[in-house]
Amino acid sequence: MQEHQSAIVTDQTLRHFLFLQGPHGPFFSQLAKMLQRTSAKTSRIGFNAGDRAFWRDKGSFTAFQNPHADWPAFLEDYVESEKVTDIVLYGDVRPIHAEALAMARTKGIRAHTFEEGYLRPYWVTYERGGTNGHSRLMRMSVAEMSAKLDQSDADTETPPAHWGDMRQHIFYSAIYHWFLLAFRGRYENYQGHRKQPLSVETLAYTKRLVLMPFFAVDRWQATQRIRMGGYPYHLALLQLEHDASFQAHSTLKDNEEFIDILMQGFAEGAPAHHHLVFKAHPLEAERVPLKQVIRNLSAKHSIKDRVHYVRGGKLAQILDHAKSAVTVNSTSAQQALWRGMPLKTFGTSVYAKPEFTSQQPLAEFFNQPSAPNLDGYKAYRKYLLSTCQVPGGYYSRKGRRQLLREVVDMMLSATDPYDALRQSDDTPRHPLRVAK
Repeated sequence: MQEHQSAIVTDQTLRHFLFLQGPHGPFFSQLAKMLQRTSAKTSRIGFNAGDRAFWRDKGSFTAFQNPHADWPAFLEDYVESEKVTDIVLYGDVRPIHAEALAMARTKGIRAHTFEEGYLRPYWVTYERGGTNGHSRLMRMSVAEMSAKLDQSDADTETPPAHWGDMRQHIFYSAIYHWFLLAFRGRYENYQGHRKQPLSVETLAYTKRLVLMPFFAVDRWQATQRIRMGGYPYHLALLQLEHDASFQAHSTLKDNEEFIDILMQGFAEGAPAHHHLVFKAHPLEAERVPLKQVIRNLSAKHSIKDRVHYVRGGKLAQILDHAKSAVTVNSTSAQQALWRGMPLKTFGTSVYAKPEFTSQQPLAEFFNQPSAPNLDGYKAYRKYLLSTCQVPGGYYSRKGRRQLLREVVDMMLSATDPYDALRQSDDTPRHPLRVAK
């Protein structure tokens, strides 16, 4: 069973949880409400109208409307005057969060960092102090994880029920950006962590929401052509190029550069009857016309008839029959590893261990890819499920309910999730509860 924590700190009267930016939607507000039931104080600093719209307790909301240069001093004054003990945030590389984490380290403030699940779609990530390339997992070897598992009584986890988050994710993202656009005059100094102007972001999410039926038909047709094609194929897992993992934990500037590199390696090394399939991220709104980019680059490398593009959708339908997978550092690559599929990455990630990801040159990989150490990956996956992966989701009502059942106790624990994995003893445990 999962042993996410040791003793819960029962007296929360002196704890003050300060929330910064969170996932789009009501999750942070609901999390704060449950923390309040423990007698802890909660508050939020918001940076735009979208942050305010999803925070129900307006009396505990403070708007930061100053230029970004004022943020570190503003936060330090707030933390000291309000006696903040804990900071809660989603993603750790956007500038306001990176600066908050740096301050938290210097002042001994506990930082609760959330992210999308490393083993998505059934789990989310909860860590302290940093996620992805800043996670404690980056400093752990597979051998160390296996040794810790051997010292514990953690059982293999059962996947929880499917949460159905994608439509809700797109819906909440659209609402968030509508608020940003409608009330941007109130937060004229706000600068988002993405390069695109606010109007472009809002249009992109609105377009994605409105065109979902069309994208579904196009995706189904493309998937069927690939499944019925009868040719071996390699799968390239594309990411949102403005995503924090892509920008902060890789040396690539955009998807076009990644696609060009892949096509060159494929043209040089793959057998002539093999094909290359590019799968877009499920939230890809094509701010950049990926389909046209792929068409142009495939013609450049003389492999136009062997290249295909799929608009997002569920991964399993095309992953099950692929020869290998390639990505920058997408968490979806772990679904390939779980299947024992050869994988090559181009960025830093928590799963990019030498036991799992191919170290071959790209052309050689496409010609004869080396398989991962499946036993090692199973131990790694079990370690994640026993520590930082929490069942549930941010966007659907059912997913949030399940997530709140687990993560509040983890936040109240005096012990980091990685340190809470311990030997069997008589200490009360808080096992994983699977949604029915």
